[in-house]
Amino acid sequence: MTEERLRVAIIGAGPAGLGAAIEFQRLPFVDLRIYEQATVLREIGSGLNLQRNTWRMLESLGALQNVKPEEMFRAADGHSVQHRNGRTGELIASHGQGDTPPRHLHARVFRSVLQKALLQNVTKSNLHLSSRLEQITQQHPTGPLTLHFSNGHTDEVDLLIGADGVRSVVRQYAFPEYKLGYTGRTAYRGLIPAEKILALPGFPDAVTFWHGPRDWLYTCNLRHGAYELTCNADVPNEEGTVSWGEKASLEEFKRPWKDFGPLVQQIIGLATDVQRFALFAGPRLESVVSRGSIALIGDASHPLSGAFGAGAAFALEDSYVLTRAVAWAKERGHSLSRGLDLYDRVRSPHYKAMYAILDEFRKSDVELGQLDLNFDEGTAHTIRSKWTGKFDWLYDYDVQEVWIKALREEDARLQQESARL
Repeated sequence: MTEERLRVAIIGAGPAGLGAAIEFQRLPFVDLRIYEQATVLREIGSGLNLQRNTWRMLESLGALQNVKPEEMFRAADGHSVQHRNGRTGELIASHGQGDTPPRHLHARVFRSVLQKALLQNVTKSNLHLSSRLEQITQQHPTGPLTLHFSNGHTDEVDLLIGADGVRSVVRQYAFPEYKLGYTGRTAYRGLIPAEKILALPGFPDAVTFWHGPRDWLYTCNLRHGAYELTCNADVPNEEGTVSWGEKASLEEFKRPWKDFGPLVQQIIGLATDVQRFALFAGPRLESVVSRGSIALIGDASHPLSGAFGAGAAFALEDSYVLTRAVAWAKERGHSLSRGLDLYDRVRSPHYKAMYAILDEFRKSDVELGQLDLNFDEGTAHTIRSKWTGKFDWLYDYDVQEVWIKALREEDARLQQESARL
């Protein structure tokens, strides 16, 4: 990179884009713009998890103090989640949090709580709303990228960051052959008044999965008088649809849960306004960078429709590594492309390991289909193979330690190269 300022554009102002904005605005050699297609950054979505790795990133961003204790839910038993049989209500597994520092204990919040916490630390003059990216062009393979927006605005940038989610426009340009597909599953989400659901006899005020052999419901207190209800079920006839956030009929919503027990039926009966989300995903990208000038972060880099419930943490980890890799290249007089390559070598292996978990999940599903199990036996099989905590390393992952190790190894490698010349 030359002494000229680096022109950086971030597409998308969700948690991924806002986290990246905070990181990049700290770099004195960067001219930053954030583009968001929405006309206003309104409160969207329902709940999300703040895990140990999320809290670390919020500390690094200086945004931890922006999340108030009264805005988050932490279960009284100190456990992060309960897994129950959806027919009997029996508690099968409950995850403690070991040596987790109190400030890093698992919490559940409205998505808007995280969005506002990050937005407080973003320089607002860098944020451009009502800016939907329509086209990206490049006159020369090593030249700048020109961004074309639906409102007629154009921008020329040196680094383009795709923080625009599962259906990323930036990813489609960087990898035109990449295809998303319907996963065969649909999520249903709604909110229930907390006083109604907590009045149900035997209902636990905790972060709870109610499992069947394949389908599940999820309930959690989000404070503010609201309880979250999320359901995930096989709905095989969604191929070709791109529905997201459509209103679901109560008849459709109740159909997958007929074999679940009375308590689950009562919970479902309290839902009056439910939206459906057809879940789309794509295969693992071999690289999360392209053309020496494009980087993908968040769901754009691993389009999985919330497979692990930690998308915000993954996005903030991406932003952490990306900015430091770009700064590393600048400080050592390397090209931007070399900085992006270093980012890719840190993050792509992490996502490869994450996709390997999904391969294990699919293996469990195949085994379930081959076994002649009743509801309770099938549920126990699924919880044992998928939900016993053996994948919790994802949430304990310390990207700061990983980055320091990668940086030392890269500097040592380059020194060895220089010595041989």
